[in-house]
Amino acid sequence: MDKRVANLAEAVADIPDGAVLMIGGFGGSGAPIELIHALIDRFLATGSPKDLTVINNNAGNGHVGIAALIEQGMVARMICSFPRSADPRVFTELYLAGKIELELVPQGTLAERIRAGGAGIPAFYTPTSFGTDLAKGKPVAEFEGRPYVQERWLKADFALIKAELGDSYGNLTYRMAARNFNPLMAMAAHRTIAQVSQAVPAGGIDPEAVITPGIFVQGIVEVANPQQEEILNRADAAYPEV
Repeated sequence: MDKRVANLAEAVADIPDGAVLMIGGFGGSGAPIELIHALIDRFLATGSPKDLTVINNNAGNGHVGIAALIEQGMVARMICSFPRSADPRVFTELYLAGKIELELVPQGTLAERIRAGGAGIPAFYTPTSFGTDLAKGKPVAEFEGRPYVQERWLKADFALIKAELGDSYGNLTYRMAARNFNPLMAMAAHRTIAQVSQAVPAGGIDPEAVITPGIFVQGIVEVANPQQEEILNRADAAYPEV
């Protein structure tokens, strides 16, 4: 099965209103900027998708990527670890105005909730957040004399991720730290779309080098020279350009 998609617009064409969307990246590292901007283009042309729930490590910086997605009013709820990072002005303003919801999740717990979603584990226990506001209303159990908080899996309708190489079967590799949340999200989503720096034919990736097997990926789109969030922000870029 050839999972290559012709262009970015086609790659995001099926994401509906109200979808739960995982977006890879740790800040700008491994963030699929082009896929996010293609989703914004579709919204500006059609008014959809909107009312999205976005799961990411942070709530965006500047006026590009996830911040631009939020700025367009497409996101109803953020699930993340760092809503305040380098330049979170867009999220902060909308949150203080009551126009976007936030579920704050400690970073290790966020990663494990996503991993659990991909592994089919509906809940697990962690000592993180015990005794804090983040644990309110959650079941607590004691193991070996220590209290642990129950956390539930996270799953998504779609994952938008970024990889280095992708073959026609959907097998993926990643570039160094750009790996981060991307492999976990690929496993936890019903449909995963990956932008790759280079698309190669079947057999073009050494099987020993595959990090995300193609069974977890439904589409790949080649973006030969992907943009980097930090570089865009240093240039005071905004998307869409005004």
